[in-house]
Amino acid sequence: MTTETAKPNGQDGQPITEAAREFTIQKIFIKDISFETPNSPAIFTQKWEPNVNLELGTAARVLADGVHEVVLSLTVTAKLADKTAYLIEAHQAGIFTIRGFPEHELAPMLGSFCPNILFPFAREAISELVSKGGFPQLILAPVNFDALFAQHLQRSHEQGPPDVSAVH
Repeated sequence: MTTETAKPNGQDGQPITEAAREFTIQKIFIKDISFETPNSPAIFTQKWEPNVNLELGTAARVLADGVHEVVLSLTVTAKLADKTAYLIEAHQAGIFTIRGFPEHELAPMLGSFCPNILFPFAREAISELVSKGGFPQLILAPVNFDALFAQHLQRSHEQGPPDVSAVH
C-alpha cells in the first residue's frame, strides 16, 4: 500500500510525493585503479611500521534525466620513513537513478549518500590489492561522508556558490 504525502515543490515546480521518489543503484564498478610498489623488493626487508595516508574526492555528473554517475576517488600512500612502500589510486564508480527529490536533497545524495554506498566496494578492492602486492592487510577505517560534505559546503559557501560535482 502506497500513501502519497505532499512535499515541497520539486525542480519542475510540482509538488513531490513520496510515491514519486525513486532511488536505485544501476551499476557499481571500478572505473580506474592503479597499484605501484616503487621500492620493491627492498621494501620487504624493512620493519613494517608504515605511515598510511588516505586522500578522498568525489565527483558527480548527469548521464541522463534522473541518472547520475558518482565517482569516489581514493589515493592511498604507505611509506616507511621516506620510502614509498605502495601507492594506490582507485576510482570506484556507480550509476544511480535519482528522481523525484527536491534540488536541496539532490546535492547531499550525490555528495554523501552515494559515496557512502561506494566506499565499502573501494575498501575491499584496495585491501585485496595490498594483500596481492605482498603487504600486510590494509583495512581502511569508515569515513563520515556526511561530515566531509558539510565541510565542503561550508568551504564553498565561504568562497562562492557550492559546486556539488567535485566534493573533496
